[in-house]
Amino acid sequence: GEARVRYQDGDYTIVSPGDFVRCAVTGQQIPLTDLRYWNVDQQEAYASVDIALERYRQLRDRARS
Repeated sequence: GEARVRYQDGDYTIVSPGDFVRCAVTGQQIPLTDLRYWNVDQQEAYASVDIALERYRQLRDRARS
């Protein structure tokens, strides 16, 4: 099932056990063994570096508006 995770700088803590988390942008399942990209401030996981960069730009542009 889906895990609940608390994202920290350089690490994360599993709050509720599970096998995966969901990408905040695509909804794709990310196995915990493959989880590499997340945003601590937004508490969001991302499926790839490209998706993480896209989301970063989105959030940055929103903050500037």
